[in-house]
Amino acid sequence: MEDHTATKICARPAPALRRYVGSYVGFDLRGFPAGVHCGPPGRVLTAVVSLSGPLEVAAGVDDGSPVTRFDSVAGGLMRRSVAIHHDGRQKGVQVSLTPLGARAVYGMPAAELAHRLVPFDVLLGALGAELVDRLRAATTWTARFAALDELLLRAVGRGADPLSQFRPEVAEAWRRLLAARGRVQVGRLAADLGWSRRYLTERFHGELGLSPKTFARVLRFEHAHELATRHDPLPWADVATVSGYADQAHLVRDWSEFTGRTPTAWRHGEVLLGTG
Repeated sequence: MEDHTATKICARPAPALRRYVGSYVGFDLRGFPAGVHCGPPGRVLTAVVSLSGPLEVAAGVDDGSPVTRFDSVAGGLMRRSVAIHHDGRQKGVQVSLTPLGARAVYGMPAAELAHRLVPFDVLLGALGAELVDRLRAATTWTARFAALDELLLRAVGRGADPLSQFRPEVAEAWRRLLAARGRVQVGRLAADLGWSRRYLTERFHGELGLSPKTFARVLRFEHAHELATRHDPLPWADVATVSGYADQAHLVRDWSEFTGRTPTAWRHGEVLLGTG
């Protein structure tokens, strides 16, 4: 592999945004071999503004999904990885939104964006164009994060209170699934909330775009993915055990479903591993 450099700067949003926005990440990756990066599914809705060339993204990996070019892109919750085609260099800013943040920032439930990729600036309307211009004109990561705070606070301030539209039972189910990294029995969770499993599934899916069971699987995979991308990754059998899989074969099945690749093929193909 040729010499490469990787910059990754993480920041927390302004306190008033933290119910809606989980994090900002600035990244500048250079000198890597060209390839296809699997952007894994997880607990957040992700938006990216490119600070270099257009992003070439498909909604699935190695499954024939069409590749679309975006200057900025946003997606909902996913049940499979997106394919990010790159030439070995990427520079941009990533924003992670909570499901409540979809209502606050975009003015719509997260379910309307599930399994979709759309231009970030289009979702934000006039504020979107201003945000992209501000991010590209800024010369430091601090200035870019400040611009995100300012523009996203304006986006939140122009709509109705998102909490009034988000059922508290759904919010509680979401919090408990997150806290347990998906290791929760959905039937027990529904009973604790005073709902039937079917009713919880309908309401949860209507707000987030995934069923509680599927979201739990995504969270378990997310945990496994975190363990597998550490600088000192665990053996696959240990990854399976720590993240709650019945055995390594169970992990392999889910990994293949969520990334389109076996764990071994994924690790060999991910040239951007170790960049953060």
